[in-house]
Parts: sequence; C-alpha cells; structure tokens
Amino acid sequence: MLVLLGVGQAQGARAAQGPVAPPATAEPTVTQPATASAPSTLTASDARLAGDDKRTRLIVDLHGPVNDLNFRVFVLSDPYRVVVDLPQIEFGMPPETGKHGRGVVSAYRFGLIAPGKSRIVLDLTEPAAVDKSFLLDALDDQPARLVIDLVKTDRAAFLRTAASQRSSDMSAHPQPSQPSPPLLPENQPGLPVVVVDPGHGGIDMGATSKSGEQEKTIVLEFAKRLADKINGSGRYRAVLTRDSDTFITLAGRVQFARANRASLFISVHADTLHDPFGVRGATIYTLSDRASDAESARYAEQENKADAIAGVDLASEPGDVADILIDLTRRETKSFSNGFAKVLIDQFQAAATLNKNPHRSAGFKVLTAPDIPSVLLELGYLSSRDDVKLLTSDDWRNRAADAVVTAIDGFFQQRRANQPAASSGSVPATP
Repeated sequence: MLVLLGVGQAQGARAAQGPVAPPATAEPTVTQPATASAPSTLTASDARLAGDDKRTRLIVDLHGPVNDLNFRVFVLSDPYRVVVDLPQIEFGMPPETGKHGRGVVSAYRFGLIAPGKSRIVLDLTEPAAVDKSFLLDALDDQPARLVIDLVKTDRAAFLRTAASQRSSDMSAHPQPSQPSPPLLPENQPGLPVVVVDPGHGGIDMGATSKSGEQEKTIVLEFAKRLADKINGSGRYRAVLTRDSDTFITLAGRVQFARANRASLFISVHADTLHDPFGVRGATIYTLSDRASDAESARYAEQENKADAIAGVDLASEPGDVADILIDLTRRETKSFSNGFAKVLIDQFQAAATLNKNPHRSAGFKVLTAPDIPSVLLELGYLSSRDDVKLLTSDDWRNRAADAVVTAIDGFFQQRRANQPAASSGSVPATP
C-alpha cells in the first residue's frame, strides 16, 4: 500500500483505504497575496523516528479532534521524498524536531503549505516505499498518533510508484484552472506595480540563526514594512506575494508578479553560512545563466531547492534556468535589473552594511520573469550576530526600507529618462 487516506473510527489503529494521488501543486491566487486561514484546533506536539535502514517509522503526536482526519501519503523522486498532506495543523514541535535522521530518513520538516493545508516532507537517504500509514486514537495518557512505516526498496520500483501516482493525479485530481486576473485598462495604467516577495514561508523556513531566528519570519517583517512605505509614497502600488506564514512555489511567485503586471520585482532573503569567517552585509543578486562566483552559484542552488523542500513535484519543472534565458526579450529586462541593482546598492550602503562584493548574479528561478526587472535582496547573514541584531531592529528596518524606496524612485526616473515613449503596460509614468 503506497498512498493512503485515513478516516476516523473509535479507539485503535485506523488504516487508510485505496490509492490517492498527490494533490495539485500549491500556487497562490495570482492577484492576491497568499494568506493563512484561521488557526487549526488540531496540534502536533512532537514527532520522532524509530527503526533502521530496512524499516523506518515516523510517529507524530496529535492533540485535538482526529476522528475525521483525512491525510494523503505519496512519494516524489529526484530527490527521493515521502510527503504527508494533512488539514491545517498547529505545529508545536520542539526546536530540533526533524533535523536529525534515522534509518532511510535523513531529515524531515513540517509546516503550512497552503491556506487550510499542512504538510510533512521526509527526505530519504535512498528509495523507500510506504508500507503502512495509519492513525492511533488517544488512549489513557497517550495522545493520538499518526504513524508512517517506510521500507527499503529500489530506484526502479520507487520511480514506477511516483509515475503511477502522477498519472493517477492527472485524471482523478486535475489541476484547477487559474482565474484570469483583472488587467488594468490600457488607457488607464495607474501606478507602477512593485511586487515585494518575502522568501520562503510555511513549511520552508529558510535559514535559521544560532539564536533561533528564522529567515521566513525576518524577511516577512521587512517586506511588510517595505510595502507600507512604498504604498505610503503614493507613487507606486506595492503587492506582497505572501502576507502570512504560508508557502508559495518559485514559479508561483513569478506568475503572481506577471499576473499583476509588475514593473519591478524584489525578492527579500537572508542567508547563512556554516563557516562564516566574519562574512556579513547585504547583497543584491540579479539573474544570470552563469554565476558571478562560486558563492553565488552555491546560494542559487540552495534557493532553487525551495520547491523540493516543500514537497513539490519537480517532474514538470524546467530543467535549467539557462533554457529560459535563450529568449531574446530577456536582454532588455536583464539590463534594467542590473540598473536597479546598482541604484539599490548606492542607496542601501548609507543605511546598512554591504557585503564586500554587493552585486552578484546567478541562476535564481525566482528571478526568471522575462518581462519584469527583478532582483533578490539579501538583507544579511543570519550566521552573523551583527547582522541578526540589525535585521531584528525596528530602527534598521525603517532605514533600510526607506533606502529601497529611494532606490525605486531612482530606477523609475532613469527609465522615464531613457524610455520616454515606453509602452503603457510596461513602465507607467509616475505622478
């Protein structure tokens, strides 16, 4: 039994019935920021692994109503993963939960994947099959438990299972069509739209400092502050890809910006290094098919794994960012992106410490909109105590956000000066 759905019965073990294909990839509603739904009454308080490399068991302690709890279990390949989808759950796990593996599981993570929906993703050391999946009701002083049993298998069998699930999903659970976003009238373009993209979110925590600060939270706080200041200027309209702790795919972020006819896209992040050696400061990244340096290549590879971290099926994703760069229309966009990066560096250095090499480039998937100038603003390093102190400072956030708004002003001034006859859909004139 490889993919299972659990439904409640009173007292005892409750196995799932029949194969259920994985759900469609979570995407945001294209014209609205992704927002979490109301808190769940179901809580996961702890999780642990047991067994060895032949049979490994995941046990999750649950508190709250589980009688009608539905869950899906499926596998994804390259990399090998087992994914458990659940209704929205409040995760109150100890801080180290999931960071250490056992048996065929190297690590696991959990969190909100979409409004009303939570996910657990198990990274596998080798191919494994889901042997059993069931719920145990609470008994005496023991909480209810979700149990997933994994057994070792081979790559060929694993790939057959993943392909079968994907094929079943296409017929039983077709991808819902995205609504057509309302477009601004051609003769009334309105204010230029700036999409601010807080990186990571939900199940994808991003980097974590030694003192426990999470990248997904830090960048969301800054992005909200930046969006408020952009909107407060009255010269632009800022739109957030997410305004709460939820996950959005990399492609979904790009789609969101294009659907909102953005004139500028700013993705906000914060990195960490295992061996920092005093490295700190803000860095601005732009898109390139060839990384400017080894560190940029490492960082892009890390950030491009966000979908895999969240348990997204990568089979239909483009294999190489370089393939997208072949489009000649990207050349002008790349030039504008580099121009904004330079203006942003000039303004940001007065408000924040810059990395010694502040402008870098690599193949970041989140920057691949062919018609929108895009940058990735790395606020600093969570591996640096000095940077963490700044990034969590209200005063610093204000100064840094002001610097970004000033850079946005400079960017649009340059574009109006260089392209006085720009089309209305691309660079609307500011008041």
